[in-house]
Amino acid sequence: MIEFQHVSKIYKGGKIAVDDVNISFDKGEFICFIGTSGSGKTTTMRMLNRMTDPTKGKVLIDGEDIQKTNPVELRRKIGYVIQNIGLMPHMTIRENITLVQKLLKVSQQERDKTAEKMIDLVELPREMLDRYPDELSGGQQQRIGVVRALAANQDIILMDEPFGALDPITRDALQDLVKDLQERLGKTIVFVTHDMDEALKLANRIAIMSEGKVIQFDTPENILRAPANEFVEELIGEDRLLQAKPDITRVEEVMLGNAITITPEKSLQEAIKLMREKRVDTLLVVDNSNVLKGFIDVETLDKMRGKVSSVGDILNPKVFSVKKTALLRDTLQRILKRGLKYVPVVDEQNRIVGILTRASLVDIVYDVIWGEETSITDAIEAVKPIEEGV
Repeated sequence: MIEFQHVSKIYKGGKIAVDDVNISFDKGEFICFIGTSGSGKTTTMRMLNRMTDPTKGKVLIDGEDIQKTNPVELRRKIGYVIQNIGLMPHMTIRENITLVQKLLKVSQQERDKTAEKMIDLVELPREMLDRYPDELSGGQQQRIGVVRALAANQDIILMDEPFGALDPITRDALQDLVKDLQERLGKTIVFVTHDMDEALKLANRIAIMSEGKVIQFDTPENILRAPANEFVEELIGEDRLLQAKPDITRVEEVMLGNAITITPEKSLQEAIKLMREKRVDTLLVVDNSNVLKGFIDVETLDKMRGKVSSVGDILNPKVFSVKKTALLRDTLQRILKRGLKYVPVVDEQNRIVGILTRASLVDIVYDVIWGEETSITDAIEAVKPIEEGV
C-alpha cells in the first residue's frame, strides 16, 4: 500500500535529512520509525502527507505517486496525531472530532453520529462532546486526538511521538488503546517514536534510522534476535527485561486452559455456586460463542444479591484481555504494572482460549533470572505442569 522508492531529502547547504530510503509496507500494518534526534524519522513520515516533499525518489500510495496528488486533498485522506495533540481550543470536542468531516461537507446528523461513536470507542462519556479541550485532562485530550484522526474513516494514520509528554500510566493505557483500535479497525498506522519499548510493543515492523538512513527494517522479533549492527544493539539496550528469546515468546505458548466462564443469562445463585465449586472470586462472562463480554466479582455479586436476578445485570464490561499472539514480554509488563492476578487470553474474534496467571508468569521470570533454567522455554515447561495441576 505504501512504498518509498529511493527517497532522499536534502536541504539547502547540502544537509541530508533522509538518505535513499527504500522500503514498503502493506495495508493494516503498524509501522514504527525510531532513531535518535536528527535521524530522519519524522521527516520520512511527513513525506507521506506532503508536509515535506522528497528531493529525490518517489512516495507511492496504492501505486500512485503522491507528488501528483493535491496536498490538501491528500491530507484530508490521512489522519494525523501530534505530540501536543493540536485540538482547536475554541471548538467543542464534538467539533474537533468531526473537523475533517465538516470540511468534506458531511451532514450535521452524520457528524453527530460519528462523534458519539468515536467517543464511545475511547470510553469517555458522551457529555464531554459539548465541552472544550481545556476542560479535559491531558490524557483525555490525547484520546480525542486519536479518534479525531479516525473519525473521517481514513485508512492511513500518522502519529508523531503522540505520547511523549504523558505520564507513564496514561501513556501505557493509550498505547493499549491505539494498538487495539488499529487491530480492530484495520488501519495502517505510521508511528514515530524515540522509545524502543514503545516500538517493540506496538509495531508489526520497525524502521530503525540513523543519519537519514534506514539501518534495519524488520519485525520486533527479528530485530531482537538479530540486530543489524552495534547501533541497533545499543538502541535496544542490554537492560530490557526478558531480552532475546523471552521477547519472542508468544502468549499462547504459556497460557493455561482453565478459564472459568459463565453466560449472562445465568442466575446469581448459579454464579455463587460456580465460584464456590471452583474456589475463585471472579468469573469471566462470555456469550454462547465464547466471546468475552466482561466479568463479575464476588464483591459486586454480594452487594447486588436480591436486587437483580441475572449475571448480565451486574456484568462489568471493562475487562483487560490479551491476544494469544501477543508477545509475552508485553503481557508480563502489563500484568505487573496493573497488579492483576490473571488475564484472559482471546483469539482474533475475542473468544476466550485460555488464561494467564500472575503467579505462573512470575515463576517463569524468576526461573530465568535467578533459577536454574537457561531459557524461557525451559522455564515454561517447568512451571506449566505445576500450574495446570492446581
